[in-house]
Amino acid sequence: MGNQSIKGYIAFIFHSHLPYVRHPEHKHSLEEKWFFEAITECYIPLLKVFQGLERDRVDYAVTFSLSPTLLAMMEDPFLQDRYARYLSKLQELAAKEEERTAGDPVFAPLARLYRERLDFTADLFLEKYGGRLVEGFRELQQGGHVELLTSAATHGYLPLLGLQKEVLYAQVAAGIENFEKIFGTVPRGIWLPECGYIPEVEEILGELGLCYFVTATHGVLYAEPRPKYGVYSPILTSGGLAAFGRDPETSHQVWSSKEGYPGDYNYREFYRDIGYDLDLDYIGNFLHPPGIRSNTGFKYYRITGSNEHKEPYNPHRAREKAAEHAGNFLFNREKQVEYYGELMDRPPLVVAPYDAELFGHWWFEGPQWIDALCRQIATTKQIKMITPSQYLAQGYPLQVSTPNISSWGDKGYHEVWLNGKNDWIYRHLHEAATKMIALATENPRAEEPLKSALNQAARELLLAQSSDWPFIITAGTMDSYARTRITSHLLRFFDLVKQIKENKIDQAWLQQLKTVDNLFPHLDYRLFQNLDETVPIEKSRLSSVL
Repeated sequence: MGNQSIKGYIAFIFHSHLPYVRHPEHKHSLEEKWFFEAITECYIPLLKVFQGLERDRVDYAVTFSLSPTLLAMMEDPFLQDRYARYLSKLQELAAKEEERTAGDPVFAPLARLYRERLDFTADLFLEKYGGRLVEGFRELQQGGHVELLTSAATHGYLPLLGLQKEVLYAQVAAGIENFEKIFGTVPRGIWLPECGYIPEVEEILGELGLCYFVTATHGVLYAEPRPKYGVYSPILTSGGLAAFGRDPETSHQVWSSKEGYPGDYNYREFYRDIGYDLDLDYIGNFLHPPGIRSNTGFKYYRITGSNEHKEPYNPHRAREKAAEHAGNFLFNREKQVEYYGELMDRPPLVVAPYDAELFGHWWFEGPQWIDALCRQIATTKQIKMITPSQYLAQGYPLQVSTPNISSWGDKGYHEVWLNGKNDWIYRHLHEAATKMIALATENPRAEEPLKSALNQAARELLLAQSSDWPFIITAGTMDSYARTRITSHLLRFFDLVKQIKENKIDQAWLQQLKTVDNLFPHLDYRLFQNLDETVPIEKSRLSSVL
């Protein structure tokens, strides 16, 4: 049982998610740029790190949760083409920057650094994968060092959607279906959106064949009965699922704005970008959309200090600092497992989940830190990297306990997604869900065009349920966009319901909706059928859809 020479394990979990942002009706979309930046600055740099570890035969193990909306955008030919054009424009800017800084001993090397990074990105995206970035993750999974997880279909905040268990089922089942169609395998675990947990979701997860999920620290720490080993061993729920609790120490070291590694003065300053520094006559055509001041990704300064003064960025010194911080992180984990190991009958497990977008986008050196850390861990005998599935395979007996209702949002519960700014959303979402459940149950074997209308209604409802919209409204950033997304999807949904009930389906309009809101082309509306009624679909509804 387990490896007795190892003093402890660490499970790195990178949660990769973006809301579904696809706007063919606009020539340029600021929201689509969220996706393009994440590919350029996060996903491809992380793929490069893990491909390098594979090449060098480094023994490592990490877990990636890839949200269904993110995977859908990665697989969308329209967004692939738009990203290729976006990337080409950045490469053109890189060439101009090399020309502009030529001869400058400080800034010329930085311009060359960005040009080389963009050339690598273009080669990987266009030549190696033909625009299908999911192939990179598939390769990593097949290599055996990376475990892939799914999430709920549109990252709906399940605790607040759980008035109707059919909604929980549809969100989770559609996420699993999407994962299996892309990767050809069934995920063993799920990232509950925002780590939002309520007991009602467990039966759904178990029915759909999942084995484990991840919670916030207090989701496990305050479980009932209180876990003997806290968050340093997963607990087993009454439904037979393992719940892994987030370790607070690793979170603080990386996430803390004041004490975390990303705030080191040698690291690149995120908020100093040539999109704001250079003359608009020069930079304007390379902004997105053109002429509107925005980040380009070309940043030439380091954090330097807490005031406005910034010194030029030194990539060599930043890389050294990333390796130093990796060593510090490993030292702290070794001390941590040594301490808790004396109190436990098994090696402690440190669960370290992070938003993947931190690494490379917000924290430019984050991928370098991960690379250095994986290589350093591989040389120590104290601690070993592991995935949740690998840990469960060790066979340690797990304490049966009921996790605490929780999230990893501010204050730890539901307030981010339910407050005075966004509480108006839910009565509409719940009413829409009630109508969707009724329609799906009343029409178990719909024919065209009713079938397409029902599928599109389900699609619009799922899109309206995204946790991103109430989050953005709470944060006050792009809140008008979030409000527009919620209301537009709900209005489309209710219009479809009206047409279905009156048997007057506007097929031209329906086709237009399917073109614009084309998420999950294989989505089956029957996932919303009433769970308390016997429906004429063999075995489970998910298997019938698949």
